[in-house]
Amino acid sequence: MELLSNLNIQLYLAAYLISGIPFGYLLAKKFGGVDIKEEGSGNIGATNVLRVLRAKNPALAKKLGAATLFLDAVKGVVVILVAMALGASTSTLWTLAVLAVWGHCFSIFLNFEGGKGVATGFGVLLLLLPIPTLIALVAWAVAAKTIRISSLSSLVALAALLIASYLLYPRGIPGIGTHAPVWIIALTVFYKHIPNLVRLFKKEEAPVA
Repeated sequence: MELLSNLNIQLYLAAYLISGIPFGYLLAKKFGGVDIKEEGSGNIGATNVLRVLRAKNPALAKKLGAATLFLDAVKGVVVILVAMALGASTSTLWTLAVLAVWGHCFSIFLNFEGGKGVATGFGVLLLLLPIPTLIALVAWAVAAKTIRISSLSSLVALAALLIASYLLYPRGIPGIGTHAPVWIIALTVFYKHIPNLVRLFKKEEAPVA
């Protein structure tokens, strides 16, 4: 029990557990009467919420999609902000960021399944690595407008983030001197997108309308 009394351990558990809350699944189930794990791509993120509910109630789909996107983005940020207020080290903050993405992607509430990690990753990275993340957001917006495939746009943004991170901080992220946490987050998001890549190669990945 002494381990659980350690502040960092408490923050790590909070980051993982809070980020594991499947807001998309809960909102779609409560307000749309739909189990999004059983429909569409089966993903619990905003894109699938929007896609599945659009045919039934377009107005509700937009609201729930936006709510899912917002909640998934901020749930990882909350614990990091608390940790900042408590004076946590930079390395601790980055550990929280990784755990937040893992919590979303491998949620204990969904038998260690979960979303793609894009919104949660964007939230924590915007807080800890703002300039490269904003560059990635621009790349995503351009890709989303031209390619119109959500998964591919997210991967383009991921590549832009990594490139920008190295160009701006060639000696490593300030405060920790390494790009390792960004790579861990990026590889996690990429791993969760492998089924999308398979569908892309089979030309089965649906564009965002």
